[in-house]
Amino acid sequence: MTINPWLVPITSLRRSLGNRRHETRVGRVGELRVADSRLGEDAEVEAEAVLDSVDGGIEVSATIRAPWVGECRRCLKPVGGTLVSEVREMYRPRPPGEPPDQDEETYPLRGEMLDLCPLVRDAVLLDLPIAPLCRADCAGLCPMCGADLNEGTCGCPPPAGDPRWAALDVLRGAVGSGEPGAAGSGPAGSGASA
Repeated sequence: MTINPWLVPITSLRRSLGNRRHETRVGRVGELRVADSRLGEDAEVEAEAVLDSVDGGIEVSATIRAPWVGECRRCLKPVGGTLVSEVREMYRPRPPGEPPDQDEETYPLRGEMLDLCPLVRDAVLLDLPIAPLCRADCAGLCPMCGADLNEGTCGCPPPAGDPRWAALDVLRGAVGSGEPGAAGSGPAGSGASA
């Protein structure tokens, strides 16, 4: 039988309000995926948690570290890192079979064991990057030939302007040249009043 690393015994913790317990747990939480980022099924996640016995339950403050992998949104190369999440959540007793209150944002506390796994999974899922980048100045891929523009130019001609914007391009040129009748020129555009 495998021991669940996320189960924390809380019998002594619940004996009186104000009791505190420090726990460091490492284990797997299963595969998680958000867009092009994921936590692998075999990835080891670490949680450094402080459990406080408070009125109505147990408050858990934790720092969670998890390795993630993904694809750069611009150049599609593999990218990864370690996400670090800070969480503070409440565990409250809930009788077996009682559905959770839709407005209550707490985790269930049943018996003499507190399960950190749902808290850890939620924290990792919320902090996985939705659109990761390999680096901030990634140039991406050429839309014509697919060449990686981080490795240099590809020789494709620059993209043609969108004809739907041609009328606005003409106006932008007129404003910059100060032609009569252009927006911002003449007495009306200079703020003079009649």
